[in-house]
Amino acid sequence: MSLLPFLKKKEAAPTGVDASVEAFLKDYSIEVMPRTAEKVEDFTALLPAQTRVYIAHIEGTPIDDMVATAKRLAADGFKVMPHFPARIIKDEATLADWIARYQGEAGVDQALLLAGGVAEPHGKFESSMQLLETGLFGKAGFKRLHVAGHPEGNKDIDPDGSDTNVMDALRWKAKFAETSDAQMALATQFAFEAAPIIQWADSLKDAGIDIPIHIGIAGPAKLQTLIKFAIACGVGASLKVLQKRAMDVTKLLLPYEPDQIIAELAAHKAANPDFNISHVHFFPLGGIKTNANWAINHGGASGVPANQS
Repeated sequence: MSLLPFLKKKEAAPTGVDASVEAFLKDYSIEVMPRTAEKVEDFTALLPAQTRVYIAHIEGTPIDDMVATAKRLAADGFKVMPHFPARIIKDEATLADWIARYQGEAGVDQALLLAGGVAEPHGKFESSMQLLETGLFGKAGFKRLHVAGHPEGNKDIDPDGSDTNVMDALRWKAKFAETSDAQMALATQFAFEAAPIIQWADSLKDAGIDIPIHIGIAGPAKLQTLIKFAIACGVGASLKVLQKRAMDVTKLLLPYEPDQIIAELAAHKAANPDFNISHVHFFPLGGIKTNANWAINHGGASGVPANQS
């Protein structure tokens, strides 16, 4: 009897994929929302096994929907990382309840902690640092905690356009990481130019902030869609890349794809192995399927989704 049916299919990158890009995309993560997840029939047909999937918690989304999405993704074998937006969490009791539900119903042991895009806090929390200070994630035994990074600054945190408050917060988080049992990383907002990202990442290391960076990348999408999200999310200097493209009539109707920024960051990583960007995190602004297929075609996990491995 042949043993071939029982052997795992060898993972091989699609023909023509750059080796540095394939390496850079290894263990990439992607973000979903409950309402977009509902439209995906089978995540295992799109994403490599054990992909980390963030679940964005937008104001107004019921915790029941968040937990149900986490449970589904965990059952499919993915690493589930729900958002904990400080400003929509009323108090410690609510935070403890969310943690308990995620753990008890979906086996979650990792989280992205962030302030959230709400102007006025719903209760006592307004920053990810306050969530960390509760100690509840440590008591619950969370193995991985990510916090937000902003390669182009954040006008909500530093209205004067500087990076003073952002850097103070990152120094605090770096010190917290030294005392935490959880692995920590920065999950960043997306940008569209490699050079400023590299400069920002290097500046953090120079400042003694040596937390691994999971760089935010906008997935393939219509140009108009990207510009809308970029403005809404406060993307700064690199927005000019999209605006310049929009002025070119020959490219106006073509979808944006992150080939160039990924290739440049991957080449820099290959030439500088100690570069502190360790992973890619995709924002699938043009749809999860579109983004997943782009990753497959560019060697993400050697181009093999979970149900084909």
